[in-house]
Amino acid sequence: MSRPNLKTVLVVDAVTCTVLFLSCVFATVPVASLLGLPSDIVTVAGWIGLPSAALMLFVAFQKEPSKGLANLIAVGNLGWVAASFAVIALFAAQMTWPGIAIVAIQAVIVLEMAFFEAKGAAALPRAAAA
Repeated sequence: MSRPNLKTVLVVDAVTCTVLFLSCVFATVPVASLLGLPSDIVTVAGWIGLPSAALMLFVAFQKEPSKGLANLIAVGNLGWVAASFAVIALFAAQMTWPGIAIVAIQAVIVLEMAFFEAKGAAALPRAAAA
């Protein structure tokens, strides 16, 4: 199986961020209930998804993708993974079992996307010095 290209990974990541935004912002109470998390945590997570998706799409559709922005996205995803496990650590006592599983699984998926984004960024040429 071939490795997905950077554009494909960024578009898939942007779609998942958009779904996160829509579900966490417009269905906050049911999502918070499913996960066993406070509504404000769910809402903040959703709002993080919107600008993230916009940046991912911007880079995905650049004629020559920015190596720096692609790396920023990968690092941001690593931050998301760390934050996801921090949420589990801080709120595990009140979270539902499905909530813990959902947060952990999505963190692992985001980690994989960060890996592919970093690999794609590494393959990009460096910007010419001005």
